[in-house]
Amino acid sequence: MIGDIVEAVSLIADPFTAIPDDAGLEATKSNQHAIEIDPTGRPITDAEVPDFTALFPTSTCDRDSCEQCAGYQLTPRTASTLWSTCQLRAGLAYEDVIQFGDEPADPNDGRWSTFDEYPSITWRQNAVWRRQAARAFTDLADDLANGDWPQPRCAAEEMALHLAISMSRDAVHDDWPSATRAIEALPAHPDHFDWDMAKDVLFQDHDILNLFDLELDGIEDPDTSIGMGDYRPHAWFKPFNSFPPRDGRRPFRR
Repeated sequence: MIGDIVEAVSLIADPFTAIPDDAGLEATKSNQHAIEIDPTGRPITDAEVPDFTALFPTSTCDRDSCEQCAGYQLTPRTASTLWSTCQLRAGLAYEDVIQFGDEPADPNDGRWSTFDEYPSITWRQNAVWRRQAARAFTDLADDLANGDWPQPRCAAEEMALHLAISMSRDAVHDDWPSATRAIEALPAHPDHFDWDMAKDVLFQDHDILNLFDLELDGIEDPDTSIGMGDYRPHAWFKPFNSFPPRDGRRPFRR
């Protein structure tokens, strides 16, 4: 049985090995794709992508009396890209949990997908902590799928949104094919992909980014003089007072 599994994995890694040496054929290219399934075993298809045009209607009337035009608008293209990257980031985070469990994250180990990008104070957190951190990406994606702005409700969601916005910026700038196909079907708007403005509007503050500054060692402790709040890893999932807590019974994606 183990041999069959090993052979199957080797065929995925190098499909050209399926062609016998004496077959008289020369392989030049191969294509692979993966299909993600939900907890019930159903494939997650494009049909389940939210209708972001309906969920995030925008205005371009430019009337002085229009409150919608006067403020920031989360456009369908921005929402779609953020939703996609939150979903992708969640999947990558769960892969880290499955592959590494409680092992310390190592930014010099290219096998890590997500948690090596977190502040160093989190690198030794266990799989339980990482699983909750992975769910933060899903929570933000669910907000967008429900037509709500993805405003972080805890420190874990702040970090998740920073990483999702960074990936969204890269996806648009580098013309990722999957991102390009998704946004071309949505209406254009002058405000779309204004990631700096999105960060200003969606976050209460950017204090969590101070955790990346090695000169501010210990800043995560709320008793420090800078007083930026409790950013010790065990407090990352504690809801902020400004938002209602999420349902503690909500499932994990994996």
